[in-house]
Amino acid sequence: MLDVVVIGAGHNGLVCAYYLARAGLKVRVLERRSVVGGAAVTEEFHPGFRNSTASYTVSLLNPKVIADMDLHGHGLRIVSRPVANYLPLPGGDRLIVGGGLQRTQAEFARFSSRDAERLPAYSAMLEGAAEVLRSTVLKTPPNAGGGVGELLRLIQTASVARGLSLERQRDVLDLFTKSATEVLDRWFDAEPVKAAFGFDAVVGNYASPDTPGSAYVLLHHVFGEVNGVKGAWGHVIGGMGAITQAMRRACRAAGVEIVTDCPVAEVLVEGGRAVGVRTEAGQAITARRVASNLNPRLLFERLVPVEAQPEDFRARIGAYACGSGTFRMNVALSEPPRFTGAPDDGGEHLKAGIVIAPSLRYMDVAFRDAKAGGWSRAPIVEMLIPSTVDDSLAPPGAHVASLFCQQFAPALPGGASWDEARDTCAELILDTVEAYAPGFRASVVARLALSPLDLERRFGLVGGDIFHGRMSLDQLWAARPVLGHGAYRAPVRGLYLCGAGSHPGGGVTGAPGHNAAREILRDHRRGRFG
Repeated sequence: MLDVVVIGAGHNGLVCAYYLARAGLKVRVLERRSVVGGAAVTEEFHPGFRNSTASYTVSLLNPKVIADMDLHGHGLRIVSRPVANYLPLPGGDRLIVGGGLQRTQAEFARFSSRDAERLPAYSAMLEGAAEVLRSTVLKTPPNAGGGVGELLRLIQTASVARGLSLERQRDVLDLFTKSATEVLDRWFDAEPVKAAFGFDAVVGNYASPDTPGSAYVLLHHVFGEVNGVKGAWGHVIGGMGAITQAMRRACRAAGVEIVTDCPVAEVLVEGGRAVGVRTEAGQAITARRVASNLNPRLLFERLVPVEAQPEDFRARIGAYACGSGTFRMNVALSEPPRFTGAPDDGGEHLKAGIVIAPSLRYMDVAFRDAKAGGWSRAPIVEMLIPSTVDDSLAPPGAHVASLFCQQFAPALPGGASWDEARDTCAELILDTVEAYAPGFRASVVARLALSPLDLERRFGLVGGDIFHGRMSLDQLWAARPVLGHGAYRAPVRGLYLCGAGSHPGGGVTGAPGHNAAREILRDHRRGRFG
């Protein structure tokens, strides 16, 4: 009999399986698709052109996970961006963020000398808050009503905040509760400067930067690191699938059995305990424990028998908010884009994150448009051109670009279909880029457009939600996905959550898989089942 069967070979499922197998457990991972990786995959979308299909850039992947799994030894290579972001602006101007403090201050000073002066203090504030977040990422949240042990865990977590100065505690409170606009308006004056930071607040977040809590999403996007540099972002050579392929090799070396083309139809529950799964092919696979990498909505609404779930828990899972307003495109290009505001930097800006969202108001209007009509008339677009640093992705002289776009409603109003609206939105996105990079349209050889519904169908991202659930205060930490079950244990004994629908949430971090494996091993050693 298996010790653990893991549902889903996304990156967190692979991480969880690795740690369990390394500890000597017999583990099998079942994956619905023909390739491992979940949303972190690299696929050919046009002959000769490959790119990351969903997840598209790296920073949040936890250093401990990288080291423990020896991902670099299994072929992982990450290249840092020379500058973080390039924002083309109306009228042919631009703003570049990154490449060192002095360089960024010089850029800011073109718009506001005060903003340039404030940048070091803002960066220190944000880094201080990010350290608080980093300190909790690999820790299991306390469970409400869980007794003395859980109370001690709560005290340990609270001690992190007690170690901060009062000023820093106030900063953390602001970032966890306020809107990005409120926070940024306090620090900066120039709209492009605020936009450069505010963009992180709406990435994967179906909300306005004016929405309370959006400042936390901004913070969530800056707690990572690349090659030891905190807050940096980078390109994975070979695309994001190179991460999960390295994880696959690490899992195989540890003894994990991975089965693809094997969708799970049901979690088997006997006597109130998960005892295995049944595949869509009808095969029953028994195991002492089951770990799920799926969005909690998919797990509990489709796979776990209704009668096995407490009524209140099931009702709250039904209200678990998903939908990140994301439309994802890959385009094959005959040549790199030429932006009207491009600096003479030898193409360095083309290796950055190219963000089309020139102001917080632009982002707010994009969200309000989507709420009213299904999509924004002037969408927020982030473009990455990974082929500028990785020539394995496209033929010589050609390029691939990732377009990560907001805001697009998870479900269209009036019962309209995303299958009918997909091409309209794809054309709108190309028009948006064309306005800042004339000739871009003519360079597009082919495209892959994925609406929120396409992302759900292909990757199990409910409502197109890249985070497996909204990253709002009511769905974070001990309340992710439901208060009382934030410690990776489901209300069904022997069933565990190891995906982004558990703490610390979305992004390619590996942290939920790491933490869930620790709790599974703890229960295994004690002979408990959650």
